Formats: sequence, C-alpha cells, structure tokens
Amino acid sequence: MKKTLASLLAIASLALAGQSFAAGAEGVHLDKAPIDHKNAESIQRGAQTFVNYCLSCHGAAVMRYNRLQDIGLTEAQIKANLMFASEKVGDQMKVAMDAKDGKAWFGATPPDLSLIARSRGEDWLYTYLRTFYRDDTRPTGWNNLVFDKVGMPHVLWELQGEQILKVEGEGPHAKKSLVLVKPGTLTRGGENGTFDNHEYDQRVGDLVNYLSYMAEPSQVKREQIGYGVLLFLILFLIPVSYLLKKEYWRDIH
Repeated sequence: MKKTLASLLAIASLALAGQSFAAGAEGVHLDKAPIDHKNAESIQRGAQTFVNYCLSCHGAAVMRYNRLQDIGLTEAQIKANLMFASEKVGDQMKVAMDAKDGKAWFGATPPDLSLIARSRGEDWLYTYLRTFYRDDTRPTGWNNLVFDKVGMPHVLWELQGEQILKVEGEGPHAKKSLVLVKPGTLTRGGENGTFDNHEYDQRVGDLVNYLSYMAEPSQVKREQIGYGVLLFLILFLIPVSYLLKKEYWRDIH
C-alpha cells in the first residue's frame, strides 16, 4: 500500500513539473504533431534520439528500458543501442546529471519527461522543439518562440542549424517568424536561398511520438485488446441472438 501511494505521489509530482516546464507564450500557433503509436519504427527512432540528446539532463523515471521490447526491440538491441553506462535492462531511465548541477546551470532542475506529453500536449512539444532561435541576451544563447526566456539550450541545434527571430510590426500585433540562417546536418539548402527542414521535422516528430508513447506505453496493447473484444462480441452475439430469436418464435409460428 505504501509503495502504491509513493508511486502515485511521484507521478503527480512529475506531472506538476511538466506543467511548470511547459508554461509558455500564448497565442503562438501550434503545428500538428505526427503521432502514430502503431508506427513502431518511428517510436524506436524517437527512443534513440531521446537517449542520445535528452537523457543526459532529463530523466524518465516512470519508464523502464525493457518496456521498449513492446515496440519490437530485443533485449540485445536495447543494450547495444540505448544503454551506454552500467544500467541494467530492467532499470528506469534515470537522468545522468545531478539535480543540483542542473539547477545551477539552467536556473531550475530539468524536469522528468515521463508524462510531459500528457501534461502539455504533443503539438506543443512538436512546435517547441522546432522553434528555438539565437538570442545573445539569454545565458545559453538560445530562446524559444513558444517558451519565451526558456532556460533550456537548443540541444538539437547541430541537427537543425541556427534560426533567428524576425519581427514585423510593433506592439501586440507584431508578426514573429523564424528564419534559418545556418543549416544543420538535417537541413538542406533549397531554392532561392531557402532550406529544407523536412528531415529535421521528421526526427522531431519521431521524438515526440516516443514521448507520447512513453507517457502511456500500454495504450496500443489496450486498444488491440478492445478491438479484439468488440470483434468477439460481434461474431458471438449476432448468431446467438439469431438462434435465440428463432427458438423463441418457433412455437408461435
């Protein structure tokens, strides 16, 4: 009973931390995140991105490495591609950085991301991870369009490149947009000096897909069981109902 209560309190605290982390600017258009929990390959790619770029600062205490077997990875693949220290495959995805160091470096302890997709939403995360821009007034050198004065640096900048903020007009009706001025490894030059962000957007989409899956890893299996139950009821009830009707009216007709 005590363990259950402690787990519930931990989950509640993670949700509150996610809400605090996600509080951002209002009135910013949120792009639709390409969420598909049935796309195991996308979730696998997202898990790899999460481990390589996020897990050094953000933990996922509710998630265990061996749960990734549910998306088609073997234990050997998990150990070889997603575990780089002395963890065991049954361990939680704990953060490598000390909480005190995180608070000293970023002004606040980086929150656990187990439930961030549920506390803020996939669309917000998808937009947030694509709208960092250079800002020399910030301690990290980065700011964000949907999370003004964000303390987190742009950890994916080598993939996306560098964006700058362009403001047209003044006051509350000013129009803000981002311009990619330096391409990354996943952004290529296009026509008329533009850049193609499709590959980077896809990588972020996979990451958000994984974060969404991680918040409720049993969702796909639960839906599969639900569809199976409905199919069974349809196949069972229709013929049984027909036979009962036939038996009931047999003496009358």
